[in-house]
Amino acid sequence: MNHETAQEGETRMTSRERVRTALAHRPTDRVPRLLYEEAIGYTPRIEQLLREHCAPKMPRDYFQMDITGVTMQPTSLPRTRFSAWLASEADAMQADEWGVLWRGSGFHHFAHIESPLRDVQEFARLKEYPWPDLDQPYRFDGVSEQVAQLHRQGFAVAAFAGSVFEQSWYVRGMEQLMMDMAAEPEIAHYFFERIATFQRHAAAMFARAGVDIVITGDDVAGQNGLLMSLETWREFLKPRLAATVRAVKAANPDTFVFYHCDGNIEPAIPELIELGIDILNPVQPECMEPAMIKQRYGDRLSFWGTVSVQRTMPFGTPAEVKAEVRARIRDVGRGGGLILAPAHVLGPETPWENIVAFFEAADDSGGLK
Repeated sequence: MNHETAQEGETRMTSRERVRTALAHRPTDRVPRLLYEEAIGYTPRIEQLLREHCAPKMPRDYFQMDITGVTMQPTSLPRTRFSAWLASEADAMQADEWGVLWRGSGFHHFAHIESPLRDVQEFARLKEYPWPDLDQPYRFDGVSEQVAQLHRQGFAVAAFAGSVFEQSWYVRGMEQLMMDMAAEPEIAHYFFERIATFQRHAAAMFARAGVDIVITGDDVAGQNGLLMSLETWREFLKPRLAATVRAVKAANPDTFVFYHCDGNIEPAIPELIELGIDILNPVQPECMEPAMIKQRYGDRLSFWGTVSVQRTMPFGTPAEVKAEVRARIRDVGRGGGLILAPAHVLGPETPWENIVAFFEAADDSGGLK
């Protein structure tokens, strides 16, 4: 199936024009859309599925996705620096650049995480841990050129600058980090600030390179609400997110800042707006009603996602996928402010027919007035 043909004589925006117009809350020729993985990386099963059906085209071209992603260069630091912190030399060689082990999956969202500092209690010892070199210039070599080339092809470009709460618990361990926040706040602040410094630097570097959207975020909510009190979020995480937003806007005022949080994040939405967040992701329909969120906050915030990956994309029929996509376009997309996407990465159960149905319904939406 080919999704490239436009009606003869039809005026079409480039993808970048379409995205930036939608994020400015103005009408577009059609809703901007993509699979979330196009910006952050595909899960192995979905990558294989798309390769089988889209080749020789790239998925972004086959489905006319409007946003694609760039990344920094891999680290040149040796993994052996983690040998003293992990159980074996083999574990050190398999760790990521933070020293975190991901067991049982080729993609982070479907893995068991082993945190290297989960059993370390002495603050002095924690401060000896070897950090990545995400603040080194070579990590961003060639990014500006990649962005410029993708812009010439008409794409909007996004880049992930990293998380703070999530990366902290990957390294420290979720249980231990939450205990630190409650009983040893100095340790928690140390981790958050150390990692937030990397995020701020990466975000500013990507903004200077000309990306349209800098992706930040943290899963600080569950299905029914925040994982911590709003006061705790304000103490530990809000100031650091504010600093990242300021860094992006100082580097390039035209760059939009995207904030990802699964679950029901609504208690914090007014404060995210206050900080200058431009785009909220994923607006999970199982947790927050997208039409209601649009009605309450859509004059000050744009939305990326909204289509269920817990129910509709993996387990619905193609007709149900189309119905949900059309509802999101009707309820959230009118007047701009929507980047249509599945709410998160697609699970391995997701059938090809439902991916096709997602884009067919987006094609059928027509102009958004």
